[in-house]
Amino acid sequence: MKKILTIGLGLAFLVACNSNPEGFTLNATVTGELDNGTRVFLKTADTLNKLVDVDTTTVENGSFTFSGIQNEPQLHYITLETAMGNIPLVLENGKIQVNFQKDSMNFAKVKGTPQNELFMSFLDESRELSNRARSMQNDMRTASQQRDTATVSALREEYIEFQDDVKNFNIQFAKDNPSALISVLIINNLMMGKVIPHDEVKALFDGLTPEMKASNPGKKLQEQLDNAKSTEIGGVAPEFSAPTPEGNLLALSDVKGKLTLVDFWAAWCRPCRAENPNIVNVYNKYHDKGLNIIGVSLDTRAEDWTKAIEADGLAWNHISNLKRFQDPVARLYNINAIPAAFLIDENGVIVAKDLRGPALEQKVAELLN
Repeated sequence: MKKILTIGLGLAFLVACNSNPEGFTLNATVTGELDNGTRVFLKTADTLNKLVDVDTTTVENGSFTFSGIQNEPQLHYITLETAMGNIPLVLENGKIQVNFQKDSMNFAKVKGTPQNELFMSFLDESRELSNRARSMQNDMRTASQQRDTATVSALREEYIEFQDDVKNFNIQFAKDNPSALISVLIINNLMMGKVIPHDEVKALFDGLTPEMKASNPGKKLQEQLDNAKSTEIGGVAPEFSAPTPEGNLLALSDVKGKLTLVDFWAAWCRPCRAENPNIVNVYNKYHDKGLNIIGVSLDTRAEDWTKAIEADGLAWNHISNLKRFQDPVARLYNINAIPAAFLIDENGVIVAKDLRGPALEQKVAELLN
């Protein structure tokens, strides 16, 4: 089955201007047995999308409070040291009320501020869609076990229609709520998942309020839209430079051949490592005919990067800023998932993208011949 559009939000920043000088007060009430003194953590995501602690407090008589001044609304998460799950919410200045049960934190109710009201509206509908997906998956599993091919076929068709429902819900929510921070993230997910064409993503972005366009995620989305346009087939590949394993700066213009493959990969990426033998074969076969390769690693540890180069026998040029998906080159090329690759001709024009296996060799042979 095809992947459905991710309904969950993932870990991402939601930022916009907020000039309320009074700050925020977050009051939470917990249902269920919870010892006094249980620690509660307020977390957010760093630039690598890892949760980091922002503040901590303790539960007293089934409640706890966070307070402070939030210069910009931003997606945060509440976690308990003794319970599974978390509570996503938009931390913004104002009075925020959270009510939840200890054993079902994912179904918490958050209210009190405009962005959280919109956020909860989105999550409520998303959960209904998630329940539909789980029900179909369970039915599919049962039908497969019973070898009921007719039911399996019918469920597959129903699942395809469900994918359209998910896509349409996300698109419509973003259209109907141009002032919502969550709308910016929805549009970003639609673009990253290549769910809709570039021009439709651009139309959704253009429909956002000026405040959302000027927000931090809005600016990042604008950057991604600009980069996506510049890295389409037929466009001129953006120039870049970055450190080699030896610490020297190497630019794309330094390694261009008759045909150049810009390969985004990482030591931790299993599909990348699985594809590497094929790239090695193509390189060995066509390097003398004009094929050059520059590998752009999205690793964070130089040791992992260099070991993988040696282990996989990648005898071409390599660069990396060791910043994972925050790597400037990855952002320039709008890389949200790896492996990813661009074939560039001698004039710097992108002639193919994301070819793997036999398709890569076939295209290289065609272009060099």
